[in-house]
Amino acid sequence: MAAGIGKLASHIPGGAATVTHSWPSQDQLSLTVATMGVEVPCTVDAEDARLRVTLQLPAMLSLMSGPIKAIVQKQGERLLLDKKPDQTA
Repeated sequence: MAAGIGKLASHIPGGAATVTHSWPSQDQLSLTVATMGVEVPCTVDAEDARLRVTLQLPAMLSLMSGPIKAIVQKQGERLLLDKKPDQTA
């Protein structure tokens, strides 16, 4: 996960996104994604068999929570699967 944080901003629609991060614990990544004047705090918790992503959407974006969830899930799975060395096509 740590190696891909620098690339995260390029995956945010709208361009000009900034991503700040910290590691509150070994198994938790805390992020703030800022773009177009909106900040979205996020956490990524590493569990035994999955990553749990939690976004704290501001009211303006909460109306789009369904599409945002779908994008995060699709892109997250793609990024994780791209890194698996033993995956066969």
